[in-house]
Amino acid sequence: MATPTLWAVTILAVIALLVADFLITRRPHEVSMREALGWSAFYIALPLAFGGWVWAAFGAPTGVEYLTGYLVEKSLSVDNLFVFMLLLSAFAVPPALQQRVLLLGIAGALVLRGVFIALGAAVLANLSWAFLLFGGILLATAVKILVDQLRGGSHDVDVSSLRSVRLIRRFMPVTDDYRGPRLSVREQGRRMLTPLAVVVVAVFAADVVFAVDSVPAVYGITSDPYLVFATNAFALLGLRALYFVLQGALSKLVHLGYGLATILAFIGVKLVLHWAHGIWAGVPEIPTLASLGVIVGVLAVVTATSLWATRGAGGDPTDEGGTGDEERRQVTAQP
Repeated sequence: MATPTLWAVTILAVIALLVADFLITRRPHEVSMREALGWSAFYIALPLAFGGWVWAAFGAPTGVEYLTGYLVEKSLSVDNLFVFMLLLSAFAVPPALQQRVLLLGIAGALVLRGVFIALGAAVLANLSWAFLLFGGILLATAVKILVDQLRGGSHDVDVSSLRSVRLIRRFMPVTDDYRGPRLSVREQGRRMLTPLAVVVVAVFAADVVFAVDSVPAVYGITSDPYLVFATNAFALLGLRALYFVLQGALSKLVHLGYGLATILAFIGVKLVLHWAHGIWAGVPEIPTLASLGVIVGVLAVVTATSLWATRGAGGDPTDEGGTGDEERRQVTAQP
């Protein structure tokens, strides 16, 4: 649907939003709930307004595809926040630096998603069985999420086992403490990374895993690369503020894994049916509007059941994944 001009305007707008975020966070500070709510409202209103424009300019079917894709990406991004929260806790990131870590990770993730989206578009355009491949990836991911949820360890993060962290520590010395927002410093005549650089790489590496299921998931809703990019960009840009809004509430979404497994499995089946329909015309396809209804329904159900299951319960969400105080001390001592 997009012309080269629309692509250029959209990419420039995303860059401008990132630059504005970097300017806002240039002076590290602890994010208040009021600030987080304000930016969250902005990053929800902006994609919804964009969706209204898409609906008016390109018609209802395209508008529904965009809104459905955005909802899928937003729901997956909430699950991503669990891992980000555990990483920030495990690395003992000071509250004043947390939003800078998230912003740097988001900037890298946007570049990574752009590459994944371009590759996905090329594969789908030239290989008809790619829909079957993407469907298989989503079904396998859904099974993994479901198994992890049943085992109760869906958000376990072992920092010491992360390959990106081990690789950095092997080739670059790391300081023992944070040095404000600086990623590296020069000490005793040699360049050293700070723990901030290590946790940013860890967040970025985590997003590599997230992109493997999120990009095929939105391609299951729409085959338009522009809509895929727009939904990913809007979902990622709002993560920084959403993190601080949901920081205390994430632990209550105890059934979110079941919902995400259901959504990914549903979209995986949708992709497989789309592939089969291209070979056998009698195979039915799932309309996008029906997909929107299923996704909204699943999210509503798991949110309601999660809140019911955790009524009156408290707790620290950073402890849910099993990242204990002992491991945090080890990470802090050896960043």
